[in-house]
Formats: sequence, structure tokens, C-alpha cells
Amino acid sequence: MGGELSRRTRQKLRREDGAIIKDWGGRFPIALIYPNSYYLGMSNLGFQTIYGLLNAQGSIVCERFFWEGEGRPLALESGRPLDHFSLLAFSISYELDYFNVLQVLKSAGIPVLAQDRDERHPLVIAGGPCITANPLPLSPFFDALAIGEAEAILPPFLDVLREGESGSRSELFQAIASVPGLYVPALDARTRVSRQWALDLDSFATTSVVLTPDTELGDMFLMEVARGCARGCRFCMAGHHFKPLRTRSLANLLAQGEAGLARGRRLGLVGASVSDHPDIGELATRLRARGAQISVSSLRVDALPQGLLQALAESGTRMVTLAPEAGSEALRRAIGKPISTEVILRAIRRVGALGFPELKLYFLVGLPGENDEDIWEIARLILQGKKELERLSAPTRIVANINPFVPKAGTPFQALPMAQLQVLKGRLRLARSLLAKAGVDIRGEGASWSLIQGLLARGDARLGLALARLAANKLSAWRKTLEGMDTSWLHRELALAEQPWAFLSAGSAKMPEEVLR
Repeated sequence: MGGELSRRTRQKLRREDGAIIKDWGGRFPIALIYPNSYYLGMSNLGFQTIYGLLNAQGSIVCERFFWEGEGRPLALESGRPLDHFSLLAFSISYELDYFNVLQVLKSAGIPVLAQDRDERHPLVIAGGPCITANPLPLSPFFDALAIGEAEAILPPFLDVLREGESGSRSELFQAIASVPGLYVPALDARTRVSRQWALDLDSFATTSVVLTPDTELGDMFLMEVARGCARGCRFCMAGHHFKPLRTRSLANLLAQGEAGLARGRRLGLVGASVSDHPDIGELATRLRARGAQISVSSLRVDALPQGLLQALAESGTRMVTLAPEAGSEALRRAIGKPISTEVILRAIRRVGALGFPELKLYFLVGLPGENDEDIWEIARLILQGKKELERLSAPTRIVANINPFVPKAGTPFQALPMAQLQVLKGRLRLARSLLAKAGVDIRGEGASWSLIQGLLARGDARLGLALARLAANKLSAWRKTLEGMDTSWLHRELALAEQPWAFLSAGSAKMPEEVLR
């Protein structure tokens, strides 16, 4: 089995364009770990960005690790095991990957609990959106957890590592805790840790480093257009943990587009609110004139610049994604997304008029204040949209992606109850029954998994310790065990004193005047 894994790894490396291979001589070795498959990890722009940032440092060699569910984790670049590295840096985007974090450490022979490690073991840190929101469930396993954006935290952190290489681990922990945005669980000071964010996106690149056909997006060159969001939807983690909205300049984006076109024709524009960029229409038009095939992650229902839509259609984009979130105007207003039904239908008509083969519509069930009538409203909206497309004789097929709502730490809805499992199952079942007969394809996450996500998103260190006791089990056993835990606290409003993440500070949402000028 080990030889087969090694052979597959070498094949992946041969198919890559842009892998960074460095000599280890005199360099500080960092293992960058995505606790899921290569296929998903190499589709993640944040993971690729950190890989590029670390390897831009001449004194560092950074190599990639993934978790394919079996075997001993080995570096993609050199084949070295994890215990050959001085620092293990996990990039974690989704709560359900917490299970894989434990498996990676255990399979590498590294003690899972931070308290069981000493100077003989690598330093273990983690960052990512869910860590920024609530680091407590993973706190028993990590020496430090990053609250905020890597571009702001990495430079001072790397300086501390260089200065503290010869000191004791306890002295190093004290130094790391002095870095803004880093939480060191061993010190348990629970002093305020402020989220860190990058001021000027034009001062660094957030683009694909490695292109490979072995990813969800194939060999598409990804480039970040904007970061954060100014919309203020009350349920959205990305909108609150990456605020304020910052956009890259048109000149910067055109230069990044040119760099991407030198490596292929397909460009992916990434951001929480791509279509809110003030120059997005012109950017798309000019990139198309250079021969680019353009894709975007999703579009705002009420922000669909014609230049961008036209460029997507000309690029052969097969699917456009819009997110109404709720079926009724009243519920959309309640969650901070005050978009009228007519605006949504107009967007559907515009997508259909340009002949896109597929339109994906995102909805949530179990939202605060929701009842069964709101599920009927989801069905009515989708069926209205379907009729509009049929009236236009458009080839566009609607896909409904319907997921349970999970209250997330750091959002305005962070303290609100999550709907009971049976309620979620019933509303998902109702949505399917209303739409299946109309031939609408329905996708989404199951209610049971959303319950586990809710526990992981709002839990504390005790939940992490419970996971550690189950680290030898398979994911199916974890799911069964977690479902058997007391989850009553998840279904009631949490007082401030009950919120484990309350010691975190989101930081100022205002840009300094010198950046705005």
C-alpha cells in the first residue's frame, strides 16, 4: 500500500505546474497541511496562497501534506514524514475536517494532545475561517491558533520563530502569544485576541501558485478580486470574519490576469462579493478581449453587471450561482438580505436570456423565525423562476441547493438556537416533495451532518477532548457518538457567558483613512 501511495503522489507532482521544490540545507522546514484530499486542498485558494507566501521566504522550505484517509502522511514534494518538520501548519476551512486533523496527527505518530508534546515534537499551529470564528474546539490539539488573515499574522510570527529557535518551548509560547492575532491555549490567559486583517490587497498576490488537472477546478488560474463583504447578512460567517470589504485595483487585477493567461486561458475570479467590485464589468470585458475564459464563484442577485454576465456566457460558463437564501421577502429582510422577489426573478430572466445551461439557487432552512410556510415560499419562488425560463424558451435548468442553517460564532446570529434535528429533516423533506414533482434537482447537506457542524462551530475545549477520546474511530463512529451527546444547549439561546469565543475581538471594521485615500 505504501508503494502505491508513493506512486500516486509522484504522478500528481508530475502533472503539476508551479510546484516549489527547495533544497533543505539551512532552511526552516514547515509542513503545510490541508486535512482533506489533494483534490479539495489544491482547489482552495487560501491554501495555495499560504504555500506561496511561506516559500517566498528564502530561509523557509514549505511542503504540502493532504489526508486521503489512509497511510502515513508524507510530503508531496520530498516524501518526508511529518516528524521531519519543525512546524506543522494546518489550513482548516470546514468544521467537519476537524476529525481529519486528529487522524493526521495520529497517523504520523505525533501525540494528539498538545500537553503530551515537548521539545522533541514539531510546533503545531492552525488557521482558517472556522478557527477565526471559534478556536476552542481545537484548542487541546494546537500550540497556537491564528485569528484572522495569514498575510497580517505570518510576518511577525515567522520573526518570533527565527528568534526563538534556541530557547525553551515555554519561552517560545510566551513570544508567540505576543504576536497580534495568535491564541496560545497552553497559557490560557484568555486575554482579548484581536482578529487581524490585511490593509492593502494590492501589496500581495492571492492567486493560484500550482496548477493541476487533479482538482475540482482543473487547471483554472484563481485570482482574488475582493475580500470581505459590505452586505451585512446576519447569518454569514465570511461577511463578518473578513470585514471590511477590500477590493483590488483594476490595474492590479489586470496584471494578475496577464500572469494567469501566461499559464492558460481559464481564469477564476474569487471573492465573497465578486460582482460588487466597482470595476468588475470592465475587468471581465478586458480579460475576455485578451482571450480569457472567465468563471466566478457566485454572483449577487441584485448586482449582475452586464459586462460580467456577457463575459461569462462568452467563456462557455455552464453554471451561474445565485443565493436568495430564503423564499419570502419578509424572511430575507429578517436575515439581512432585503431583496425583493421581483429582483430575483429579473436575475433569473437575465441568466436565462444568455443561455447558461444551469442556474444553481442557494437556500437555507431552519432560519430564525422560519415556519413551514417559508418552505412553501422557497418552492413557489423556484417554480416561478422555472416558468420565467420556460417563457423565454431558455435552455437553463434550475438546481436548488438547500442546506440547514447553522448559527456561527462571530455573526449577529451567533447566540440564536439552531432548529431541532426533526424540524430540519421535516422541512428538507417538505422542500423535496414540493419540488421533485416539478423536475427540480435538489442538492444539499443532510440535517444530521449540520447538527454535528453546529456542535463543532459553537463548542468549547471539552468537545475537543471528547473528539480526542474517539480519535481511533472512523468518521461514521464519530458521527454516531456525537449524535448521542447532549445537544440541548445547541437548541437554545446562549448567554454571553456561555459563548466560548467571547474573548475574541473582531477588530475594527473601518479602514484607516490613509488606506481609503
